[in-house]
Amino acid sequence: MDSLLEGVRILDLTRVLAGPYASMVLADLGAEVIKVELPSSGDESRGFGPFQNGESAYFTSVNRGKKSVTIDLRQERGRDLALGLAERCDVLVENFRPGSMDRFGLGYETVHAKYPQLVYASISGFGQTGPYAQRPAYDVLIQAMGGLASITGEPNSPPVRVGSSIADLSAALFGAVGILAALQRASRTGEGQQIDISMLDCQVALLENALARYAVSGEVPQPLGSRHPAITPFQFFAVSDGHIVLAAGNDGLWRKLCTALDLLDLIEDSRFADNALRTENHAALEPLLAEVLADKTVAEWCEVLVQAGVPSGPLCDVGEVFNDEQIAAREMIVEIDHPIAGRQAMPNSPLKFSQTPIQLQRPAPLLGQHTEEVLRDMLDLGTDEITGLRADGVI
Repeated sequence: MDSLLEGVRILDLTRVLAGPYASMVLADLGAEVIKVELPSSGDESRGFGPFQNGESAYFTSVNRGKKSVTIDLRQERGRDLALGLAERCDVLVENFRPGSMDRFGLGYETVHAKYPQLVYASISGFGQTGPYAQRPAYDVLIQAMGGLASITGEPNSPPVRVGSSIADLSAALFGAVGILAALQRASRTGEGQQIDISMLDCQVALLENALARYAVSGEVPQPLGSRHPAITPFQFFAVSDGHIVLAAGNDGLWRKLCTALDLLDLIEDSRFADNALRTENHAALEPLLAEVLADKTVAEWCEVLVQAGVPSGPLCDVGEVFNDEQIAAREMIVEIDHPIAGRQAMPNSPLKFSQTPIQLQRPAPLLGQHTEEVLRDMLDLGTDEITGLRADGVI
């Protein structure tokens, strides 16, 4: 069965998370991804736990489906190998700090002059321009500087980091979208271009209504716990054995909720007549709902509320998600055989195509697993040349 990106070849000069996740998305779609790593040590995330039979589950979870080639880009011969690979690829993606690729002799202007058809994607903390461009960045830093941490958590509490690395992952996903768009244009015009993806830019793009509220009112948004700033009730509530979430996003759902909770008097209460008033008077409304909800279990309330057509559900931990029947029905947990780690469970691609379904079969590569294969097949290097490069520490 053909794949969506069959025939597309990507030179992956990324490491850790934002870049590798972007290239993994493209590998899932069928692109051939050649991951370049430093000889002996490789991508530093190979050293991040947890470990399964000595192999990093962190690394394998974001590098499946790729080939690993070891090249020391700091050496001139390493640069030449990378340029030779770039000539035979459709995309180059990197996530070094701005200026690093220029020092390697692999900056955009150099590569574009040689191979103008190549799409060149650069993912960095703050982008290629601006006063912060040279600063190092990690996910938590971007969550802080991008405003997300300031609106996350409970009111009047210390700042809270979002549980997943959302700044890295959003940059990865915007990066993948940008690469696909640039590839489409290159297929029409024969001209590649650079895509400059900043983690901070992507974080700001995800602020959506928080930034809009500030722009309109001048009021700085604050953390609200699980509550929504413009929709009520739209939050978690404690029940007798855990928590559930309610999302009565319009007046019709509000009436259904009141009926299901046997709180019909609230429908007629002028303080809660519409969503704007419910939000304005949330402090009065929340304890009325909380008192009733505390009397039943998660399972009991989910049955009542789902039957009533009220958007609601349990607060699930990761173990419950892993074993959830809906997740299983959607095949969102897959198992892939790794030559050392063994059978590994990981999230599947969420993209479900009717004609070209994604089939994940190839695990994350061992360090340098495909070096000889790639140098032989793509650069026509012989055994003696490869042996010499290895002896000199170039590969």
